Amino acid sequence: MLKRLYEWMLDKAGHPQATKWLAGISFAESSFFPIPPDVMLAPMCLAKPKRAYWYAFICTVSSVLGALLGYAIGFFLFETVGIAILEFYGVTDKFDVFAQNFNEQGWIVVLLAGFTPLPFKVITIAAGSTAMPLYILIFAAIIARSARFFLVAVLLAQFGAPMKEWIDKNFALATTLGGILFVGGFAAVKWLV
Repeated sequence: MLKRLYEWMLDKAGHPQATKWLAGISFAESSFFPIPPDVMLAPMCLAKPKRAYWYAFICTVSSVLGALLGYAIGFFLFETVGIAILEFYGVTDKFDVFAQNFNEQGWIVVLLAGFTPLPFKVITIAAGSTAMPLYILIFAAIIARSARFFLVAVLLAQFGAPMKEWIDKNFALATTLGGILFVGGFAAVKWLV
């Protein structure tokens, strides 16, 4: 099923309404959809490098708005829709332990999940189910999602197809290392101040 969804998204990247599809998928991925919008963002940036930053902006705004839907699912519909989504991703057993400590470190978790391949939808639902202050979710999501999508746009607009091949092969490693450096920078500033 995931492979078919992936191929469907690649097909939509070449669609005349690709920008609208990109916005819709970016929105949905933050709350329930299983495949990240990078699948569409990358070929769109390669096809039109001058529009890469616009595409990254669309991904960011749509993703942050989708995070609000994930939050609402966690806040209002956790027992029905939220649990069903968590079951689909196979994280229900670990969710209770995770949720107990979530709000203490929640902004860091949102930053990491928003930037790395961690399932962002699980984090947005957790933010709602634990009643994380909404402004924290929004602020962290804006930082993380813009960093992630603009990084992809910059790399592909500047370095083209060879960079896409490298990202495809090493996406999890690259975003995880980037996320560690990103959060490490915040921790270093906090420790120094």
